[in-house]
Amino acid sequence: MKSTTGILLVNLGTPLSPSPKDVHRYLIEFLTDERVLDMPWLKRQLLVRGLIVPTRLRQSAKSYQEIWTEKGSPLMVHGKNLQTALQHSLGNEFMVELAMRYQQPSIKNGINKLLEADVDHLIVLPLFPQYASATTGSVHQAVQNELSKLQVIPKVTLINQFATFEPMIQAFCQQVRKFPLQDYDHILLSFHGLPQSQLLKADSKAHCKANAACCMTLQGNNRNCYSAQCYATAKAIVENLKLSPERYTVCFQSRLGKEPWIEPYTSTTIHQMAELGKKKILVLCPAFVCDCLETIYEIGVEYAQEFKKAGGQALDLVPGLNDSPLWIEALKQLVLNNTLA
Repeated sequence: MKSTTGILLVNLGTPLSPSPKDVHRYLIEFLTDERVLDMPWLKRQLLVRGLIVPTRLRQSAKSYQEIWTEKGSPLMVHGKNLQTALQHSLGNEFMVELAMRYQQPSIKNGINKLLEADVDHLIVLPLFPQYASATTGSVHQAVQNELSKLQVIPKVTLINQFATFEPMIQAFCQQVRKFPLQDYDHILLSFHGLPQSQLLKADSKAHCKANAACCMTLQGNNRNCYSAQCYATAKAIVENLKLSPERYTVCFQSRLGKEPWIEPYTSTTIHQMAELGKKKILVLCPAFVCDCLETIYEIGVEYAQEFKKAGGQALDLVPGLNDSPLWIEALKQLVLNNTLA
């Protein structure tokens, strides 16, 4: 049966190899994206090419070397497994392609493969549960740039966010329940951070400035706020797990530069946990559906070492959803919901 609906799964990206040359190429493409570092073009180029990449390259390459597997980058391996499993689950009426916003496989090639298969409906599914201009927004822009070159543009659905999509919440909770929660002194829900300035730029109604606690509740005025969506995801997860407020903390990781980012910072939080006498903590990363450098290395290695140096005994990382059966079923339902729309 002819495929009529094309699914383009898009994740952030990964170097082609952990070599300094390939990591350099990836970092340049990633960090010079105007939606990642939203500053004037010349300033962004000078900062990225002259300071950020040169100072981070050696450590970044070393970090990738630490997590690289025989099959390649974990993000790519999980992505391909996810593509295969979702294709099998959806069946022949759908065609699933995997793309990366940066490096390969490219969004351009993914779109071309789907169009060559003569799909009449293209569903673009960025693998970021919470919307941010630097992630989902950048993917949507790149997709639209490619589609703008076509004479005939098919029906297109751009999935914006699925921060509280119940099947995904269930999948995250299943991963958490693989650990004996009663053995942990505290649980962290660590999301990728963003500069506070980017949140304010997305706040067209100045809701954030008028209400310091606006992120705690997702509502009409802040429905497009990344931080509010993160807290909504966290709330759905902890309610499902029946965690009391004193048992968990929401925090934000991967800060870059000196500009204020969303707080509290994960690095600060783990030190506070150690100071409070917490000896064993569990960390879940609900902004990452596939394990990658930010989960495997940043949390599983760097923060685990920091916690021990600060006096803790163990920091354990909950694996990402990757290609778990519940996650595949959740994605299938998300696709079908948008096919019927």
